[in-house]
Amino acid sequence: MKLAKPRIDIGFATNDAPAALAFWQNEIGLPFEYTQPIRRGYKQHRHDLCGSILKINQVYEPLPDNPPSGYLELLIARDGIAAPQTMTDPDGNRVSLVPKGLFGIERIGIRLGVRDIEAHRRFYREALGLQQGQYAGAMTFLAGDTVLIVEQAADAPGDAAFDGKGWRYITFQVFEVDREHAYVLAHGGREARAPVTLGTTARISMVRDPDGNWIELSQRASLTGSLEPPSAA
Repeated sequence: MKLAKPRIDIGFATNDAPAALAFWQNEIGLPFEYTQPIRRGYKQHRHDLCGSILKINQVYEPLPDNPPSGYLELLIARDGIAAPQTMTDPDGNRVSLVPKGLFGIERIGIRLGVRDIEAHRRFYREALGLQQGQYAGAMTFLAGDTVLIVEQAADAPGDAAFDGKGWRYITFQVFEVDREHAYVLAHGGREARAPVTLGTTARISMVRDPDGNWIELSQRASLTGSLEPPSAA
């Protein structure tokens, strides 16, 4: 996968945006960038996350009470920290401030609980083309400078839902979403949403990993310059 940005974004939905914004801005100290309307009853509050984007999606309809996804925790590297400091935001999202270098993290890491380690090793290496990390004692994959930490979990979902509380999806910024989407499907990924253009902002699609966790592929105009799919070129 050819990344247009050398790191992953992460997002969740909330019915209580004021509490979520207060936590992430005041407790974690993330700089607010801007709010982007997505559709009626849904808007996204974007925050700088060490060069990645934290997407806090404000949803006005009540979120369904779906089981958690496999995305377990966001880890943020910080200077001057000797041991992990773990917190939970108002929506139940787990986040830890960690010493730089833990699991090889220099910016952010994302912990993922899975049912089948080998199935996910194949998916991340073959479908997403990620390099496996070298951190001893943990299976890690590198998406630019974001570290994915994959671990066996007995309660990992078998068919993770997109809607619900908790961490729900990650985003890879790519140059050609149609090409990358087709490649993922040809190498074992499942389609969740076919590529679609969102105005002049981005062309996006959604795929799913072996446990059904959602992964957004995004061709963002601010990064790539063009949103034209190959057929329209």
